[in-house]
Amino acid sequence: MPKEIILIAAVTIDGFIARHNKEVTSWSLDLPLFKKQTLGHSIIMGSNTRKIISKELSGRKNIVVTRKDDPEQVLNNIATPRCFIIGGGITYSRFSSFLTHMYITPHPFIFGKGIRIFEKFTNEINLQFQKIMTIDEGRGVYQYQYKVEEV
Repeated sequence: MPKEIILIAAVTIDGFIARHNKEVTSWSLDLPLFKKQTLGHSIIMGSNTRKIISKELSGRKNIVVTRKDDPEQVLNNIATPRCFIIGGGITYSRFSSFLTHMYITPHPFIFGKGIRIFEKFTNEINLQFQKIMTIDEGRGVYQYQYKVEEV
C-alpha cells in the first residue's frame, strides 16, 4: 500500500466537483499543477471520471475502479509510494478512510447543486494545514494542502 494516499480535487466554494456526472470540467484552473503533481504516480478514478476524461492520462499509472472494487485491495496492489485519488464524489468517499493527505483547490464559483466532493461521506476527517500553492493570485485561486490527522 502506498505511504501517501492523496485526494486531489478542484471544488467550487460550496463544495461541488461538478454540476452533473457527465460534465467535462472547463472551469478548473489547476490542471497544470495537477499534471505536475501526479506525473510518475498512480492515479485512482471512478468509471464516470474515466469516461469524462476520455483518455488515459499519460505518465501515470491509471487505475479505474468500480463500486464492486474493494478500496483496500486496490491500494494493496499499488507499488508506488504515492498515489492520488482524482475523483469522482463516490470514489473520494469510498477511499476517504485511507487518505493521508488532501490537496483541495477552491474555485470562485457557486453551483448550488451538483456532485459533492464526498457524495456518501460518513467519517469525520481532521486536517492539519501543511502548505498553500498559488494557482492564480489575481482570481484568488490557491491549492490548500493538508495532512489527514489520525484519529
